[in-house]
Amino acid sequence: MITHRSSSSGAKKWHQKLWGTKSSKGGKPLRPDDLPSTLFGSEEGSDTYMFSLGRTISAKAAAQPKLRCTELDENGNVVLASGEFKKSELIAKYGLLPRDLRKIDSSLLPHILVRPSAILINLLHLRVLIKSNRVLVFDAYGTVDSYNQSAFIYDLEDKLRQKQNSPAAGGLPYEFRALEAVLVSVITSLEKEFEGVRKPVVRVLRELEEDIDRDKLRALLIYSKKLGTFEQKAKLVRDSIDELLEADDDLAAMYLTEKSHDLMRGEDDHTEVEMLLESYHKLCDEIVQESGNLVSNIRNTEEIVKAILDANRNSLMLLDLKFSIGTLGIGSGAFIAALYGMNLKNFIEESDFGFWGVTGWSIVFSAIVCGYGLSKLRKVQRLSMWGEGGRKGRNWRDEEFGAVNRERGERSRRLKEERAEALEERRAELLKQRHDLAIAAAAAAKAAQHQAFAVASKSAKKLV
Repeated sequence: MITHRSSSSGAKKWHQKLWGTKSSKGGKPLRPDDLPSTLFGSEEGSDTYMFSLGRTISAKAAAQPKLRCTELDENGNVVLASGEFKKSELIAKYGLLPRDLRKIDSSLLPHILVRPSAILINLLHLRVLIKSNRVLVFDAYGTVDSYNQSAFIYDLEDKLRQKQNSPAAGGLPYEFRALEAVLVSVITSLEKEFEGVRKPVVRVLRELEEDIDRDKLRALLIYSKKLGTFEQKAKLVRDSIDELLEADDDLAAMYLTEKSHDLMRGEDDHTEVEMLLESYHKLCDEIVQESGNLVSNIRNTEEIVKAILDANRNSLMLLDLKFSIGTLGIGSGAFIAALYGMNLKNFIEESDFGFWGVTGWSIVFSAIVCGYGLSKLRKVQRLSMWGEGGRKGRNWRDEEFGAVNRERGERSRRLKEERAEALEERRAELLKQRHDLAIAAAAAAKAAQHQAFAVASKSAKKLV
């Protein structure tokens, strides 16, 4: 019995020893030396495993993506220039979320994000984190700062050194001065890029007005692609500002200085930042409109060039058809001459007028064929304007012209009737005036006659 019990206890499985389970017959708990050697191997294998684990963690920590940024304090002084930080350090230091840094580091679409304690901006060449007393300007790891970023940092220092109550600051708090510097840099960059694209496009368009050349068309294609890319970029910047203007809660949450002093604004109380964003939104919209006008000019020029090339191609095809018709006519005349040139007896060669008769008939037949072909060609030319039936068929143009002519005839008829009525009225008025004048003259003559008779009567009485 003792032997059987010892053998049964020795037959326990290793997982029962590992978890310290007891058998129904009173097994012992797990001891340190009861662990199976196959779980972690020997002592040497355990040391190797721990060393590999530590090396893996160190490699992951070293491979963690880094961000290079320049930090400015509340007085506009650069406290850290091109410092390298791991994302985890920035998240812990500034109270951000991983998705916030992902928006700055990897997103290519322009956007302005408002967070409870910060404003994240990703516009063109600038990626900026704005707090109530700090500004971080990010740059991709391993790259060199561009000229636009350097100019932006100088302008940002100048704006942040101004006090809020100073006239130069315009009463704007710290975060709005930083935001204005970002918008100024973005709009300036867009204007410079647009000027760099607009001048060669205008020059090529002017040259195409004088002469259409393959090299000029190729240059226009390249510039139109660049202009299309720029227009899309400017539209994305404008849409990001427009999206922020439509969110009242985000506009109210952008007052970080007041929030740091436990002052909360209502959702509709955001006049300062709204006016600031609207002014730069209008500038960006003007750039988008100008680029759109330039794109439409390019499209119109391309359509005109296509129409000119189509007209030239049609002219060449028409010339080719005329030469073909002429060749057909000459070949038709030569066919008759070839028939008489065969070595057959036709007795025309014995006639004195045979040569001239055949020659004349060949010329007449060639002229008939050429005239018939040219008449058909002219009729085909009119198909595009008058339809398949030519001028004989009914088409929209005839109907339109007929309606216009009928309207003009009706209008001229009404005008003639009105003029005739006016002349009749004028004539009746003149006749009436003449009648009145005749009556007045007769009355005056009669009065004069009465007066003369009275004078004569008085003279006769005196003489008597």
